[in-house]
Amino acid sequence: MTPKVSVIMPVYNVQHFVKSAIHSVLMQTFTDFELIIVNDCATDKSLEVCHSVLDHRIRIVNHQQNKGLAAARNTGIRHAIGKFIAFIDSDDMWHPDKLRLHVAHLAQSPKVGISFSRSSFMDHKGKLIHFYQMPQLKGITAAHLLCRNPVGNGSAPVIRRETLNDIRFQALNHNEDYSCYFDERFRQSEDIECWLRIVATTDWQMEGIPAPLTFYRLNQEGLSSNTMKQLASWEMMIDKAKLFAPKLLKKHEQDARAYQLRYLARQAIRNGQGKSAIKLINKALKVSPNIMMVETGRTCITLTAAYLLWILPPSVYKVFENVGQYFMGHIQKMRISKDGVKSSLIS
Repeated sequence: MTPKVSVIMPVYNVQHFVKSAIHSVLMQTFTDFELIIVNDCATDKSLEVCHSVLDHRIRIVNHQQNKGLAAARNTGIRHAIGKFIAFIDSDDMWHPDKLRLHVAHLAQSPKVGISFSRSSFMDHKGKLIHFYQMPQLKGITAAHLLCRNPVGNGSAPVIRRETLNDIRFQALNHNEDYSCYFDERFRQSEDIECWLRIVATTDWQMEGIPAPLTFYRLNQEGLSSNTMKQLASWEMMIDKAKLFAPKLLKKHEQDARAYQLRYLARQAIRNGQGKSAIKLINKALKVSPNIMMVETGRTCITLTAAYLLWILPPSVYKVFENVGQYFMGHIQKMRISKDGVKSSLIS
């Protein structure tokens, strides 16, 4: 019997996290799925851990060499047989009701090609911080996606197979039939490049679920920790987007760059890099002062946090950070509740 959902999990050197990620999929209340684990040539015990979890819904596919996240996802999609494709990174986790709610959302919204959720942060050890990614959920245009990427992380989206088929292309550097969906030239920014290509070049819509169904690990050893590499990949994405959405980029490129710099400043703050965070947020304001007018609160918070991190001793800054996260998390929880989310879905 063909499963309704194919869950794709790329794996590379995550031996301490991958079992928790797998179990969070296997514990889903929606059970009509397959889990495709793509071993991207891990050099630690990740593959051994994956083989230790016995479940008939798991399939493991091995790469012969490390090809990166985009290639691992493409491999997973080519092996997938489900109507819907879900992605989870191997250091993240899901709420048990994630698949159930996304399948219902897509069934009720035939024009939505990408369904995503809010996300809850957890620390390196997997402890929930009760602090959330709170993106815009509806009315998402290509311009909004370019500037803010509401999906937020690679473990949030569930996508129709037809949607991916509409942006499928043949890799020119392969002689054999080699369908791609994510651009394998990207080692970072591969997700936003794919989402933008969908929204800018097809009729599919993107829409979010208000519940925080994805648990996103703040892992300083992960790809997202290197802000300069992220910026270089993002600029590469912009160069490509100019080819398929030139009018969009002509109008919104500078604002998008400023938002990306502000996002990277927040990443630097999480990594304890105060001087780098200051440079990034100041550059963002120089590139487009408009972000201070449009999103005054978020921009001021980032600016203040960057300077406090630079000025204060780490132990003192940590106190400010914890207090700020506590009150912000409380406000975010109230907002999520007002959006009609049941308390059982708010971790």
